[in-house]
Amino acid sequence: MKKSITIFIFFLISLPIIAIENNSSIKATNHYSKHKHSERSYQHAWCSAHNGIEEFQNEDYTRVDCLTEYNAVEFDFADKWAESIGQALYYQLMTGKKGMVVLILENPEKEIIYYNRVKKLSEKYNFETEYITPKLLNIKNEKCSYMDCKCNKK
Repeated sequence: MKKSITIFIFFLISLPIIAIENNSSIKATNHYSKHKHSERSYQHAWCSAHNGIEEFQNEDYTRVDCLTEYNAVEFDFADKWAESIGQALYYQLMTGKKGMVVLILENPEKEIIYYNRVKKLSEKYNFETEYITPKLLNIKNEKCSYMDCKCNKK
């Protein structure tokens, strides 16, 4: 009986944790759909403007979003700011070039807080950062010029 009660209590305690995990996996699945333009479109526009190599493959098969003469660059949307730092620092280690985070701010007024977090950490841990906005994509009629972008597949 005591064992049954313990199992039942454990089950009740676990329910909120299970619900939180399921909710966050739903959010992760919907992450792609909440953006008008793909991360790859921003990456392509920025990397082309900086004469970089897109999707540079490291010897361990990880891929740098853009490798320039001086930087190993990771692109991410604002809400993935923390993840982008780890990737940029890892790519710095793998390439010998300074890591860089380019944060995509689709709504700069609200999302600048995420850039400010990355900026503080970049000063402390010696990597570079900047942010870009949809202006980089030269949007006309709500569509960018990158045919593989999701905005052109509707």
